[in-house]
Amino acid sequence: MDIAIVGAGAAAVGLLDSLAATTDSRGAITVFEPSPYLWRGRPYGPDLDTVLVNAPPAIMSIRHLDFGHYAAWLGTRGPAHLDERLGQPLVPRALYGEYLAHTAETALATLREAGWRVRVVTARVVGVARSGAYWSLRTEDGRVHEADHVALCVGGGTPHDHYGLGGASGFVDDPYPLARTLDRVAPDSNVAVVGSGLTAVDVVVSLAARGHTGPITLLSRSGVLPHVWQRPVEHRPQHVTTERVAVLHRQHGAVTLEDLIGLLRAELEQAGEDFEAFTAELLATATDDPVRRLRAQLDAVDDFRIARRVLQETAHSVGPYAWRLLPEPDRVRLQRHFRMATSVASPMVPVNAAGMMRLFDSGQLAVAAGVRKIEVAEGVLRVRHDDGERIFDAVVNAVNPPPQAIPRGAGQLVTALLADGSAELHPAGGLVPTDPRLHVVGDLAGGGPFITSSIAGIAARAARAAQTIVAAGDGGATS
Repeated sequence: MDIAIVGAGAAAVGLLDSLAATTDSRGAITVFEPSPYLWRGRPYGPDLDTVLVNAPPAIMSIRHLDFGHYAAWLGTRGPAHLDERLGQPLVPRALYGEYLAHTAETALATLREAGWRVRVVTARVVGVARSGAYWSLRTEDGRVHEADHVALCVGGGTPHDHYGLGGASGFVDDPYPLARTLDRVAPDSNVAVVGSGLTAVDVVVSLAARGHTGPITLLSRSGVLPHVWQRPVEHRPQHVTTERVAVLHRQHGAVTLEDLIGLLRAELEQAGEDFEAFTAELLATATDDPVRRLRAQLDAVDDFRIARRVLQETAHSVGPYAWRLLPEPDRVRLQRHFRMATSVASPMVPVNAAGMMRLFDSGQLAVAAGVRKIEVAEGVLRVRHDDGERIFDAVVNAVNPPPQAIPRGAGQLVTALLADGSAELHPAGGLVPTDPRLHVVGDLAGGGPFITSSIAGIAARAARAAQTIVAAGDGGATS
């Protein structure tokens, strides 16, 4: 069995780790990756130490269902990066990249010991087509490689330039790596950061850490900031679980949004918490003053209530499975709350929340909602929003890419797969294989939830892909 893995980021690491644990087969594995930063992908390459992993260790394991795998690797490295408010180590993303690299190299060693031939090709795959029982992959250097199975592990998209500012002086189109891009921002300049999600938080705290003295403004249509992680407590969900969702599916043949709401209600009622008050607080996310909400949530890091903790955890552990079972009208209903949902499911860590709060309190940082237009006029960057017009020296694009977006580097490959009929575009975004020998792991997988893939979600999909590939190699089912 010959397996081609296109891309060498977190999704590829999860797939290799699962293959090393599940297969007794033999064959060849070829990993294609043009970047020099193997196994780290775009998010976890070398960068500033202020660019932190945005989640506690328990949900950052790339080994499916082994929640202590990352924490065990972290070991004695952890205390040096403790977020005292969270009570958990939050390391620079570059250090997390070392964990991914270690996991990948360990998996490769295991596979080689088992008799697999493994190699890494440092070239981009630009074409792929079915050729009888095999796939033919063409790299940018013109070489052709054959494989039985192809796994696309190409990562997520990059920020979209919504205002057409590409090439303008003072405009940073893609902030990462911040170690490089922030060198282009003068320390006393008036900076606008487009977006108000986790990428925008990274930009703001990194500017502050570099000694930026000029004003910083978050420009956003909604003005909604991410929620704040709370200190973990000893609570395991009893109702909002994949097992309970599976039971509902078996009993009724479908799972509705009302079913999921019922599970959350039961979870909170069992804990003695007010479900109605919690949902009212959630729905107010889009209308509350963002700075007031940030202050309140920073003060509530140690709050004993489980409601937000349960929702944040299960959005990633149960959400992807439940999403596949929901009828389309319920999916549309959820998507109407996109900004609130992503704010809850992708919260900022307390150390960054505290840094943001200090900047708000000092007056150096502000939020401007209702942005209508950003343009280059008379050599300056002019912003029009609900409260008027402002001029900035620099604009950093920190808009999070939409879920299931096609990465720039994978455009030719995706086009070839669509032309060959090996895959289709999902109506909501992403790629859906039509050939059981093609596997999509990571954020590009079509049909997933509208919340960008978490490490836990990537690990789960990687494990399923590994099981499918191994079953096919053993003569079992291929779907």
